[in-house]
Amino acid sequence: MGRPSDTNALQTVLQQYGIQPMYIEPLGVIAKVHTQSGLFALKRIDASVRMDFVSHLQMLYQKGFHRIVPVYPTRDGRYGVLQGNDLYYLMPWLHDLPGENRQTKHEKLFRELARMHVLSQQETEVTEEERKEHTEATKQTWEAQRTFLEQFVEYCEEQWYMSPFELTYCMYYNDIRQACTFAINQLEVWEELMEEKQTMRSVLVHGKLSPEHFLYDEKGLGYFINFEQAKYASPLHDLLPFLARTLHARPTQHDDVLAWLQTYFATSPFQKEEMRLFLSYLAHPGPIVDIVERYYQRPKERRNEREDVRKLQEYHWRLKNIEYVVMKLEEEQKRREQAEKAAEAASTND
Repeated sequence: MGRPSDTNALQTVLQQYGIQPMYIEPLGVIAKVHTQSGLFALKRIDASVRMDFVSHLQMLYQKGFHRIVPVYPTRDGRYGVLQGNDLYYLMPWLHDLPGENRQTKHEKLFRELARMHVLSQQETEVTEEERKEHTEATKQTWEAQRTFLEQFVEYCEEQWYMSPFELTYCMYYNDIRQACTFAINQLEVWEELMEEKQTMRSVLVHGKLSPEHFLYDEKGLGYFINFEQAKYASPLHDLLPFLARTLHARPTQHDDVLAWLQTYFATSPFQKEEMRLFLSYLAHPGPIVDIVERYYQRPKERRNEREDVRKLQEYHWRLKNIEYVVMKLEEEQKRREQAEKAAEAASTND
């Protein structure tokens, strides 16, 4: 079976849907299929990928969430056509709105994501042993990384002449150390809040959340596509990777990101422990730790100072962007918790 550029092969697949294409436009893993009855998208994925995501889509439809692109069945009821090492499935063709405001699109995306999370949410049992095992393993890793960062800054300061990377790292060290400490502290707060809980909230996460995976129909309604990695997990599995990519930019006050998150929280508010875990993982400077470890372990003759400094600078920019978002979220969380305590105290006095 050929790749999407082999239109004869694609026509063979489309026959199993009863579709007679007028024209097939290969676009990488997607083929745009022109027919008299409209446009379709025929997508190719690796045959090793299970089609479990179709059952997730059907579940969401049953719960009343329709902002997901449907997968069409073949004439004999299958949701995919297997050809060699490739698996094909058919959807309606959706598009992006040209000239749409970035802020508007992201707010729509986060609003629909929140609705999807709320409609699919369920409580998952977590034993005390499982929780402690996860917390201790994460804390040990992060504390070991913090120790390494401390030792590396001492190593740098002992040099007669610091390399450009070492000098840059020393300039950024306080920011990196503070992020490590904050992340560990938030994880400990999460652990305390979880002591009296036996469950955690899980939702159906998209798995590849991106503006490119939120497209529109002819009426301008937004729909999620690319659900192959959908699964039940914490909502953090959607939000954290998205924010890490978005905040990987030159330093600025990302009030736009805060607005998107407020749009999400308006429909799907985090519980106290969820917010602490979210802040912990968002703040932790894992990518910087990786960069410094690779630099330290690499022989001096194989180091590329210019490239290593560039990467360190980029991830420090991201660290500062994240710091702004985290601090604003923490301030809001503290205000909310103080208001709750004041309400409880007033109720007790009455």
